Amino acid sequence: MLSVNGFRAALRYLTMFKEGMICTVSLSFLTVVFGFLLALVLALMRMSRIKPLSIFASIYVEVFRATPMLVQLFIIYYIVFGGVNLPSFKLFGFIRFERFLPGVISLALNSAAYLSEIIRAGIQSIDPGQSEAARSLGLTRRQTLQSIVLPQAIKNILPAIANEFVTIIKESSICYTIGVQEIMSAVNSVKSATFSIGEPLIIAACVYFCLTFPTSKIIQYFERRMSRGDRR
Repeated sequence: MLSVNGFRAALRYLTMFKEGMICTVSLSFLTVVFGFLLALVLALMRMSRIKPLSIFASIYVEVFRATPMLVQLFIIYYIVFGGVNLPSFKLFGFIRFERFLPGVISLALNSAAYLSEIIRAGIQSIDPGQSEAARSLGLTRRQTLQSIVLPQAIKNILPAIANEFVTIIKESSICYTIGVQEIMSAVNSVKSATFSIGEPLIIAACVYFCLTFPTSKIIQYFERRMSRGDRR
């Protein structure tokens, strides 16, 4: 049962939720950055005329989209980094690097599988005639992709990439299972200290809402601005 005293007890640990929020935002931001870079490589590999590269990228995407993120997280943390002695220091004074890094890598690998399909669709949405015109002007395939196709494709998929950031903010909660000090880790710590779970969960839900709702509205604003620019 929720109670006023329960909320008072949970709010004494507000610093933990603040630290968890900082960790969650850092985790999500790095995930989207590294995930996007990997996704771009995967998208280009999947569209490549070199069969082994295309097959590898296709297998990667299918495997990571068809298996639970929790399983991927545990494989990265317990198997891939199980025998690796990562530097033991704290980011911002409270985020344990040896747990944070596997969390970022796991989320980035998973996010890349989804983002690569978004990027591939964005590239394929560009009129092939533009590529043909660029090639007729003497541009190489790489120059055409870099100067003509990618800038337009990224503009088209930017809202989807921004929405992926919102999704990762919510999905990053899974990293508390390996000891990353994000928002759900704060909930677990408060539950152990107060012997109450309802109140810290409500506070966590409010923190997630305060992170995702404004971000979603900002994304919608830029989507409208971009669509007005396209209509002109």
